Amino acid sequence: MVEVEDVLRRLRRYPDVEAVNLYAVDAADRFLLDVAADSLAVAGDGRVAVIDDGYGALTLGAIAGHELRGVRVHQDLLTGELALANNARIVGLSDRFAMHALGPELLGDVRVVLWRLPRALSGLAETAEAIARYAAPDVEVFAGGRDKYLTPAMNEVLAESFGSVRASRGRQKSRILLAADPKPLGEPRFPIRNRLDDRDLEVVAHGAAFSGPRLDIGTRFLLDHLRRMKPDARDAIDLGCGTGILAVALAKARPGLRVTATDQSAAAVASTRATAAANGVADRVTVLQDDAMSTAPDNSADLVVCNPPFHLGAAVHTGSAIKMFQQTGRVLRPGGELWTVYNTHLNYRGVMERMVGKTDVMGRNRKFTVTRSVRGLHDAEQ
Repeated sequence: MVEVEDVLRRLRRYPDVEAVNLYAVDAADRFLLDVAADSLAVAGDGRVAVIDDGYGALTLGAIAGHELRGVRVHQDLLTGELALANNARIVGLSDRFAMHALGPELLGDVRVVLWRLPRALSGLAETAEAIARYAAPDVEVFAGGRDKYLTPAMNEVLAESFGSVRASRGRQKSRILLAADPKPLGEPRFPIRNRLDDRDLEVVAHGAAFSGPRLDIGTRFLLDHLRRMKPDARDAIDLGCGTGILAVALAKARPGLRVTATDQSAAAVASTRATAAANGVADRVTVLQDDAMSTAPDNSADLVVCNPPFHLGAAVHTGSAIKMFQQTGRVLRPGGELWTVYNTHLNYRGVMERMVGKTDVMGRNRKFTVTRSVRGLHDAEQ
């Protein structure tokens, strides 16, 4: 039998960004495993689901602690899915679980759900609805996170789908919300549709997609520069596509442009596909779940557009954006352009100069900066 603590000590975040202030397992993971222990012990094989498990602590900890098989797992982020697979190989538990999309294959007749709470209430609502709709009537949901990211509104959202919702006592600045007694539900509320009349664009958004069905102010500012982006581009990539607004706007404005939209979030990929279809450009927008364009060939794009994140889960960290810039320098053809919008205080310009090429500020307002980076021939030869 594999010892749980031995498993947790060996976890890594790879291939996600690794740094001294970023961890593969935290106190909330350990608290969830402890609080759910009695229920996991009697759940039985094939009756446990794990949702948004970070890097595998819940899945592998539950398997090791209770010798479970047939655990069903959903990871919205591709980096989490890959990290779980990598960690499972390291500890020899790869054959004990399977990945599923959020839906009946993940949750059908499940008795115990372990779940790291998302920060977005819309993501919380869509997942809670799915659990209540598909899991066993006697399902027990253990949803946890760090105290500073939990809000009373989370209890209210869970109560829309469950008759019983209560909070545990806190431990090491972590807390568990326990939900049971799923309510009968009507038609699914997600994905949500929203018409952006000023942009002649319809947005379709699943709960966990960044900014939901709205046009966030950073993307709006970048869209104002759409006409100036490399006019002779043949291949464009929307990197970190979210709900696909940039990809669809490019496809609608330039019928001859081949557009690829990528994101590591399954919810974002599903949202972008639906947004492209709703705007009649699904045949010209290819949507991929990918980690920072890692599967894109070298020298394969003329234009990359990006509204990069600066949060990694709960931590403020620029590593994810820097990873995007590194890949952009590889993927752009000589003369290709990266157009980026970012919070001005982050000052990414120097990083993009080094990793992509000559970078100029093309616009700035009170909060955001828009830049254009051009990959030169010298950059391509490095």
